[in-house]
Amino acid sequence: MGTLKYKGYTGSVEYSDEDKCLYGKVLGLNKVYITYEGDSIPELQEDFEGAIDTYLQGCAERGVAPSKPYSGRFVIRMSSDLHSKVAMAAAESGTTINDFINRVVSREVEMVKG
Repeated sequence: MGTLKYKGYTGSVEYSDEDKCLYGKVLGLNKVYITYEGDSIPELQEDFEGAIDTYLQGCAERGVAPSKPYSGRFVIRMSSDLHSKVAMAAAESGTTINDFINRVVSREVEMVKG
């Protein structure tokens, strides 16, 4: 899956074999669903940007703050045994659980990206 970026928002790029078109949705929003489509990448990018601009304009007209993608808050569930091991590893490395998990996840993301 490819992605598009505009004004801090990220959107997916998908292909519909049935409709023979590109389409996508804005990622990382809570309770907000923004979609777009096009027959080419430039057309898809234009519709994506237009959808973001329309959303932001609508929020401004209604006097509400637009939803921001990915708040930075991330809740994770794990076994109590793993939680204990993470807490001990964080303490041994002289950091908090939160900082420890951020470092580990960052390393994994970089490995996946290559």
